[in-house]
Amino acid sequence: MRVVLADDALLVREGLSRVLAHAGVDVVASVGDLEELLAAVEAEQPDIAIVDIRMPPGYRDEGIQAAARLAQSHPDLGVLVLSQYVEPNYAAELIAASPGRRGYLLKERILHQDQLLQAMERIDAGETVVDPSVVDAAIATSRPSGRLGVLTDRELEVLHLIAQGLTDRGICDRLVLSPKTVATHTQHIFNKLGLPASSHDNRRVHAVLTYMEPH
Repeated sequence: MRVVLADDALLVREGLSRVLAHAGVDVVASVGDLEELLAAVEAEQPDIAIVDIRMPPGYRDEGIQAAARLAQSHPDLGVLVLSQYVEPNYAAELIAASPGRRGYLLKERILHQDQLLQAMERIDAGETVVDPSVVDAAIATSRPSGRLGVLTDRELEVLHLIAQGLTDRGICDRLVLSPKTVATHTQHIFNKLGLPASSHDNRRVHAVLTYMEPH
């Protein structure tokens, strides 16, 4: 797997580079700002870009901006945003820009190398990965009212796991449910949230975006 790193903190870049290299990941570029990131992706054509959420020039949401721009120029590129902010709106914006190959993880919760590598593998496989703490923050603000109020507790639980990026198989394993039961809950969620079947829209992504909307 070929990876580009983008973080304005030299020690963070060097630390990540060493961790990934030790795990056999090929770090093809390590840069410090948004424009350098875009240039490195163009030059190196990596599989994944790992980016800090705030970088020069503005130290606002450059990581999210980068993901949106790369979705247009390099749609097959995976992007993993590392953040110190438990902010559902950032994660929702990231997912909205691309229906797959995206991840939003909190730096302080990456305690082991395997957590990072597993997230990268899932993103490279086309999945979406969102830190559970961000999902928890979304449900804390969303449950009292709004569109999610029509869901049962079990449906909210299933949607919570969908928002983390789990597949139906992963939800089956986590909740000890049959595939048929999970499929039924998922269909009920789509119906209640008014997400009709479409060949162009990923209903799982739209369900996650609804879940993360402020209510």
